[in-house]
Amino acid sequence: MSFNLLLQYLLPKSILSRLAAKIASCRVPLIKNFIIEQFCRFYHIDMLDALDPNYFHYSNFNDFFTRALRPTARPIADDKKAIISPVDGKIWQIGAVGAGAIIAKGKGFTLEQLLADTKDAGHFQNANFAVLYLAPSDYHRIHMPIDGKLCSMRYVPGKLFSVSPAVVDHIPDVFARNERVISLFDTEVGKLAAIFVGAMIVGSIETKWAGVVAPGVSKEVVSWSYDQQNLQFARGAEIGQFKLGSTVILLFPKGAMRWEENLRPGKPIKMGQKLGVMS
Repeated sequence: MSFNLLLQYLLPKSILSRLAAKIASCRVPLIKNFIIEQFCRFYHIDMLDALDPNYFHYSNFNDFFTRALRPTARPIADDKKAIISPVDGKIWQIGAVGAGAIIAKGKGFTLEQLLADTKDAGHFQNANFAVLYLAPSDYHRIHMPIDGKLCSMRYVPGKLFSVSPAVVDHIPDVFARNERVISLFDTEVGKLAAIFVGAMIVGSIETKWAGVVAPGVSKEVVSWSYDQQNLQFARGAEIGQFKLGSTVILLFPKGAMRWEENLRPGKPIKMGQKLGVMS
């Protein structure tokens, strides 16, 4: 095991993540401007797409990191049947669930492990899935891939391993072990599961309907039902955000859609671009 991987097990990840969250919320101009400027230099951030391209205008690093984009910066695919990418990022894995497990880089984890619910896992047997990785330099708001009505949300406590490719390649079941927020939607093609996976140094996971969900206050799985509320979200509508990078996993029922043939692991993608098409 390499030293970097050993650190993933030995570092106090929760403490480091909470400390990073405190620093990222600092509003002292000298401190927050220095952090933002160094981040932009290190990651070569292009601010031309930002609604406010002056990074010193943001009240703290969190506001900068979750910055809004110009309305025309991420055009939505014209095809009415298109399923779009909910985020800017890179395709980590895309395909169909086999034998009840998602396979990524030769390693598998079950739907029941990922969703922390036997009934939901049964619903998505042989589903189509996409794992989308967001690097620190990416736009970090999350949008709807298809029109849908929110049914439920589940918070699953867990670890805070890094989700960088170098770590996921060597630590098994990272996506099913890390802290995560799972939202289920009713859509034209059936149920959609959108899983927001936390990671080390991720300050929080937020949704538009509940605000900050992770880090959670409970060490147990917590669920919320929204069946009695008419929370409708159009394709492309914002539904959440990460404060620092992580991963989004999408699940669609078997036969409900098909992925674009030219999508391969490692390919960059932008929010609004076509991921697949409804069947």
